[in-house]
Amino acid sequence: MGLLRMNRQRGALTGQIMAFLAGLTLLAGAGGGLAQERPLTIVVLGDSLSAGYGLPREAAFPEALERKLKARGHNIRMVNAGVSGDTATGGLERLDWSVPDGTDGVIVELGANDMLRGVDPAVTRKAIEAIVTRLKARGVAVMLAGMYAQRNLGPAYTERFDAIYRELAEKHGLVLYPFFLEGVAGERALNLPDGLHPTAKGIERIVERIIPAVESFLRRLDARAG
Repeated sequence: MGLLRMNRQRGALTGQIMAFLAGLTLLAGAGGGLAQERPLTIVVLGDSLSAGYGLPREAAFPEALERKLKARGHNIRMVNAGVSGDTATGGLERLDWSVPDGTDGVIVELGANDMLRGVDPAVTRKAIEAIVTRLKARGVAVMLAGMYAQRNLGPAYTERFDAIYRELAEKHGLVLYPFFLEGVAGERALNLPDGLHPTAKGIERIVERIIPAVESFLRRLDARAG
């Protein structure tokens, strides 16, 4: 993305040409109407699963999702706000600086570390709901990427934990992708040796499966903007 060094006159002329071409691009589109002037900015507020633990930056979930969405014609900018080891409470504590002003939407992918540490589901639910309500108060749309508890934690815990995302989505009218690791969890070939974090191929499968929910989320953003 580096720019060639030019003299002032040539640089000014090039800038004018680029501005003119950009203007034509904005005027182009269905029916000759104004196209979307700027990409929608979506922040993925998550933990190591979205941060891209053990992977090159370009293989992380937000980057892979951005490429897929752009290939499908969406004017989108994904921001990776994943922090390895973060709990839902940790995500809440850093919410304001992780989701800057100008953000159109947030995909919340938190809770896996709560579950692995056996955190009371009531604590996790409270933190995720606080994230949702604070973002909505700022006019930022929210989508939930849910998590399921490991079954060895017992039926009482898993029932309470699994219900968090469904109940919050229903209460707040949110788009929900029920299980972020759908089709990847338990698949050795799609996980790193730790058995917890997806490989690059695992991330690609997550992207393929979550796309319908994300596009539903984007349609809501488009409708709201219109």
